[in-house]
Order: sequence, then structure tokens, then C-alpha cells
Amino acid sequence: MKVPQHIGIIMDGNGRWANKRGLPRMMGHKAGVEALRRTLIACSDLGVKYLTIYVFSTENWGRPKTEVVALMALMELVRNEITELKKNNVKLTAIGDLDKLPAKSRKAIQQTMDATADSTGINLIMTINYGGRSEIVHAAKELARKAIENPELLESLDEKEFASHLYTAPYPDPELIIRTGGDFRISNFLLWQIAYSEIFVSETLWPDFAKPDLEAAIKDFSKRDRRFGKVKTAK
Repeated sequence: MKVPQHIGIIMDGNGRWANKRGLPRMMGHKAGVEALRRTLIACSDLGVKYLTIYVFSTENWGRPKTEVVALMALMELVRNEITELKKNNVKLTAIGDLDKLPAKSRKAIQQTMDATADSTGINLIMTINYGGRSEIVHAAKELARKAIENPELLESLDEKEFASHLYTAPYPDPELIIRTGGDFRISNFLLWQIAYSEIFVSETLWPDFAKPDLEAAIKDFSKRDRRFGKVKTAK
């Protein structure tokens, strides 16, 4: 089984999972945290080096205020995971417009990032207050500021230079994107980076996602003929 170096996951279905059980939506989000723990361990065991997860999008602010407040409070609990993350040699990073998060959430996330900074195992990359379009606009603004001081930058600007200004600059593009919950859409996730990612849609709701679901996605990925717009060369 060919294991991708970098997997991105759109973790969808928490609300539907809770509704099916007659539970508040937040119970679905809490169950989703357990699914993330399972998936992170499974990815590490399989040799995945980078796992990027869609935690909170720029559009999620439009959800009911009570749900948004509860999600922010849930993020504060990330520091409770520090011991377990360090034990499993996980390096945690958060990307997105983090300045707009509540101070307590930002502090908890930063403390966890600092505590796991020296870990050398799998990289867990959480996208928080993140949107693919806003990330591209953010990079364009940075490049525009540089171009004011150095107009020649515009002539030399290429995709590599542009990508170096994205939040994901330190990481390789994901080879595989998994979306749970059965919907066939990208939802503004890593728009630049997934230009040639393979996409796998799982019918499993995120709180029920487990190692067999992950392995099914990776096995499907292994069968894909990744040509990157080229013609496969005969052996």
C-alpha cells in the first residue's frame, strides 16, 4: 500500500452524527475530537508525515453564536493534549488568521505549539479561521507590499515564489484529500495546494471515522495513476 506523505482531511458530519442520536450538535464536535485522536495515531502508525485538518473555516463564523462560542472553548482544551502529543512525538501547528480568535483560544493553541515544537514525528497542521481564498488574498497582499519596495519582483514572480507566502509554505502539498460525510465539495480548503491532490469521499460521518476508513482511502489512493497533466511513460 502506497502511503501518501501528506493527507488533508475535511472533517464533516459532526452535526449530522449528533442529530441522528438526538444529541446537541456540540456532542458531535466532542465525538469528532475522539475521531481525530484515532486518525492521528493511525496516520502516524502508517508513516504519514503531515496531517492537515479543517478545524474552523472563515465561513464558520456564520454558524449560531452558541455553537461558535462552544467551538472556541473546545479549542482551548487543546493544551490538555500536550502530554499525549509529546508522548506520541507529534508536532502541532495552527495556520490561518489566528489573530481573530478569542485570546484564551489563541493562548492555548500557542502553548501547545510551543510545547510540541521539538517533536520529530508526524506534523499535525490545524487550519483555524482558515479559507483557501483568504489565504491567497493574504499572500497577494504580502507580495504587493514587497513589490512596492522592489518593482522587479513582479517580473520574476512565479508559482514557487507565490507559494512561499502561503500559510503552508513549510509543508509539501497534500497528495490525498479525504472528505468525510459523503458530500462532494472542497469547501474552500487548501485551494492552491490541492491542484493535483487525489480526492477521496467517505460516506462515514467524521465521529465514526476510524483506521479502516483511513486505510480504505489510502488503498484507493494507491491505485490512482498520478500523471500531473502528463502522459504516462511506457516502461
